[in-house]
Amino acid sequence: MFKLGDFVRFVDEKREGYVTRIIDHQTLGVTDTDGFEIPVTISNLTYVHGHSSNAIIAQSDDQIVKADEIFKETGIFLAVAEDSKANAVAHFFILNSTSYQLLLTLKTDEKGKYKGEFASIIQPQAHAQIFSANLSDLQIWPEFVFQALYFSTANTKPVLPLHFSKKFKGKDFSGAKKMVSEINKYAWLIQLDEPVPLIDAQKLKESFFRGETPQLKVDKPPLEIDLHIDKIREDYHFLEQSEMINIQVAYFQQMLDSAIVHQMQSIIFIHGVGNGTLRHHIHKTISKHPQVRTFMDARKEKFGFGATEVFFKV
Repeated sequence: MFKLGDFVRFVDEKREGYVTRIIDHQTLGVTDTDGFEIPVTISNLTYVHGHSSNAIIAQSDDQIVKADEIFKETGIFLAVAEDSKANAVAHFFILNSTSYQLLLTLKTDEKGKYKGEFASIIQPQAHAQIFSANLSDLQIWPEFVFQALYFSTANTKPVLPLHFSKKFKGKDFSGAKKMVSEINKYAWLIQLDEPVPLIDAQKLKESFFRGETPQLKVDKPPLEIDLHIDKIREDYHFLEQSEMINIQVAYFQQMLDSAIVHQMQSIIFIHGVGNGTLRHHIHKTISKHPQVRTFMDARKEKFGFGATEVFFKV
């Protein structure tokens, strides 16, 4: 059975590539050396012997376990790394940096349809690849449900099983990747057993009796604000269209409020032409705003109809 990241060859023609999408039980998406993804029936594919993907299989039970000087209670991480040959594919790794032996399972939940994806023993200070997915399909990824039982022969008090559910969104991959030495890859890291922060009852009580909260400092915005999504978020490739417009509208509102706080005479919002959705949101807001005197298309010789200048009441 082929997996995401496998290097394959076409049976009926001289073409090779990496499996980057599982379309259905008979068809795979294969990205060739020119970077094009081609739908191919499984019967028309064969493995390239001696050429494996960079996937790492789960460690066996007899693998060597590092000795711990101090018993580590926590440290179960999920690392999501792009395939070094087919970067459209993301591989999921479990990193067990605790001193426990873990009996770990992964199930996916796709709108109430559950599927067992992985089950194995993860030794202390060990790791295993547990899943692969296509990054471009992020918006339709299922919910991931991780469960784990802890075991140790040491003199330790039994702990409750781990249960961690996650529905990934674009923001989960907006931060910078870190070098993960265990798998020798740059990856996004998520801790599955992160301790729940304890609430300090005394500090909570004091917070109810504090005086006025000091005012937050609001930076003065520039005269021109570019609202194109690639200027606001680096991870816009992973965002759905509705998420993009919400982010752009929220940023516009933030800059509008900042301009009013600093008593600016006017400000220009560069929204582009596009399908007119963002422009409509902006004009709808400023047409009813009590601090706005008027607005008009800004510098048509430069922006055409892709920018609006807002003038404020003095």
